[in-house]
Amino acid sequence: MKMSMDDTTDLNLCNEEGSSVPNGSPSNTSGTLESTSQPPVLNNPSSEPPSEEELVNPADSAELNSDRPESLALNCAEKTREGPLLTETPVQGPLVTDERVPESERTLSSISELTQEEVVEALSSGAEDEELFQDARDKISPCSQESDSEDWRNNEKHIFVLSEAGKPIYTLNGDEEMLISLFGVMQALVSYVADSGDSIRSIRTADATIVFLNKPSLILVAVSRLGLSSQQLTVQLTYIYNQILSVLTLTQLTRIFEQRRNYDLRRMLSGSERLMNHLSASMDTDPSFFLSSVRCLSLAPAVRDAVSESIIRYCGKLKNIVFGIVVADNQLVTLVRMKKYFIHPADLHLLFNLINATESFKDSESWTPICLPKFDPSGFLHAHVSYISDAICLVLITVDRNAFFELSEARGKIKLRLEKQNTISSITTALSSSKYDCGSLDLPEVRYFLYKSRTSAQYTAPEPAACYRTKEGMKKLFLIFLSIQNRFHIASRPVKLCFRATGAELVLGWSTQAFELYAAFSPTSTKLAVLTAVNKLLRWAKKEEEKLFILTAPTF
Repeated sequence: MKMSMDDTTDLNLCNEEGSSVPNGSPSNTSGTLESTSQPPVLNNPSSEPPSEEELVNPADSAELNSDRPESLALNCAEKTREGPLLTETPVQGPLVTDERVPESERTLSSISELTQEEVVEALSSGAEDEELFQDARDKISPCSQESDSEDWRNNEKHIFVLSEAGKPIYTLNGDEEMLISLFGVMQALVSYVADSGDSIRSIRTADATIVFLNKPSLILVAVSRLGLSSQQLTVQLTYIYNQILSVLTLTQLTRIFEQRRNYDLRRMLSGSERLMNHLSASMDTDPSFFLSSVRCLSLAPAVRDAVSESIIRYCGKLKNIVFGIVVADNQLVTLVRMKKYFIHPADLHLLFNLINATESFKDSESWTPICLPKFDPSGFLHAHVSYISDAICLVLITVDRNAFFELSEARGKIKLRLEKQNTISSITTALSSSKYDCGSLDLPEVRYFLYKSRTSAQYTAPEPAACYRTKEGMKKLFLIFLSIQNRFHIASRPVKLCFRATGAELVLGWSTQAFELYAAFSPTSTKLAVLTAVNKLLRWAKKEEEKLFILTAPTF
């Protein structure tokens, strides 16, 4: 059974007698949605080129040569409702929309860049770029029928990255060198379609979807048997592409392939495969990616404000610090930003992925360059990453590559103040006590739900019911959520409300300007019971939003 409603924004279902049940949900117009009147315009101060040694490690070649934070300032109008993140819709709390900052103008080009001569020297080093790839005929490809690597072919998802010349760069499964012939086929398909003046987007088979994403100098390909739509796979490929940019920056990537089209980019990405592997696995299990939002730790506003005030107190007077972020168990505790600067959820996902995939961050204070592609794909920021307790990570992001010791000193003062105020213990307590299930909300009819506040690009979710506590159970439920989300965004006939029944559950999806909701119910639930539970859920979310979401936007 499937029910779709095109323009419904009020959940008003009918019972068996046909009587209408009024919607008790809060108004969808809470929080006026607004946009900035003027997009950011960035400056271009001159900068010194990095040395040859820095060329080997491109992360070290980035520096924003500005003596004051104001040199970073974007000429943008103040937001009526401020927030530190970028979202799909204008903000009520700490996020803003992509539409407010055009992609062509969302750059920060005051980063030192490689000169053309240095790029030529680097690309020509190694005696005519000694070929690293052996003939594919010397090895048995795992995708060939003669191969006994059934496990490789039976993987539910594959991701491939190659250059426009067909050189292998990354594969999620297997070894790039054993897949040279397959990479050649993918490059040939892209080139053949391009010769006709078109671009290949996707291929559908009986049991798989193959999606191509063409980016400057790179081709990304995803193969999935999970039932994901082409649009959803494109989102995953975009994240992989952004992960590559976070290591190299778009400027360096473009210059490398302008000078040598068949360059082996794996040299520059060595060691970052773990980030892409971890990111790919997270996208299959973490709803924050397909919701394009961030999960916040449910916390008393006073505790959250105490953390923000400590960061502002000791970092506010430091030059060129852009963001101060506290993360606990992959949940956002607070985010302090420089005025007029915002961070997109996609950039936060890359930052969270870096933290979760790097165990060494727990052992000592770390200093790492990182490019945030949504913030500025052309250059690096520098992140001071440290744990102030076993589960709480503090990230201070600056444009000054020499600010490690200043930020280390500020980190020590922040930790000391939070300990004196017992704030760290309050956060630790919240990590264990803030988890909830639907029974504790007096919603026994609901097995699981995802509630996204679109005006703040943040979401909340309970502990799943017993039937979804297995990996396979959650995977099946997320696939249903994804199929409903695809109905929300399908170009031919998008819907606002979708009610779908399977043999194991009833699932309702509801998308409005203010929120996005996915909820699973028992297959025996009536429409009236679903309606009552959803309206009760919406009232609860409205009542608890100050704990569940970050609605303020503290700034330096």
